[in-house]
Amino acid sequence: MAAELDFSPPEVPEPTFMENVLRYGLFFGAIFQLICVLAIILPISKSHKTDSDNFESKSSEVVKKPKVAAPQLSKKPKKETKKKR
Repeated sequence: MAAELDFSPPEVPEPTFMENVLRYGLFFGAIFQLICVLAIILPISKSHKTDSDNFESKSSEVVKKPKVAAPQLSKKPKKETKKKR
C-alpha cells in the first residue's frame, strides 16, 4: 500500500518571461504604493516648513490692489418689441 502512494512534487512548468515581468512589476508597484502612503502619513521635515513659512510671510507683505470693476458690455438694456400677429 505504501508503494502505491507517490509523494513526489508535481511538475511545475518554468515561468515564462512575461510571467516574470508581471510578477516583479506587481512587487515594484506594491512597494511604490507603500512609499506613497507613508509619504502622506509621515510628517514633513522641519526644514521644508521653515521655507514655506518664509514664503508665506513674504507673500503677506505684498499689498494687493483692489480690482477695478470693468464695464460690463453684456448688460445693455434690451429693446422691447411687440410681435404683430
